[in-house]
Amino acid sequence: MTTQTLTAAAFEQTVLDNDIVLVDFWASWCGPCRTFGPIFEKASATHPDIVFGKVDTEAEQSLAAAADITSIPTLMAFREGMLVFSQPGALPAASLEEVIAAIRELDMDDLRAQTAQARAGDSEAS
Repeated sequence: MTTQTLTAAAFEQTVLDNDIVLVDFWASWCGPCRTFGPIFEKASATHPDIVFGKVDTEAEQSLAAAADITSIPTLMAFREGMLVFSQPGALPAASLEEVIAAIRELDMDDLRAQTAQARAGDSEAS
């Protein structure tokens, strides 16, 4: 599968409709983004069950702002609609593969329970 361009209109639905979604926030003028782009594209061919999306931060400034992108490239990963990874910087191919493996191994039931517990604690504190 090739990468797909994500826009503000399609972003949320893409994240919610797919088990694992990796998103590369990038810009054409960004050197590290141009370095990471082919690595991201190659990984998309290796993992056809994962959605690989790209957000051009110049074209989608409101989406980049909503995602709190302050440095590019930034890689975000969503699993079952939850943000499970976010890191700025261009990753080498081996590191990207490690991230993908870790996301596949996540115990989502445990993660949802931890998130619910943290939210309950936050509401008690306020």
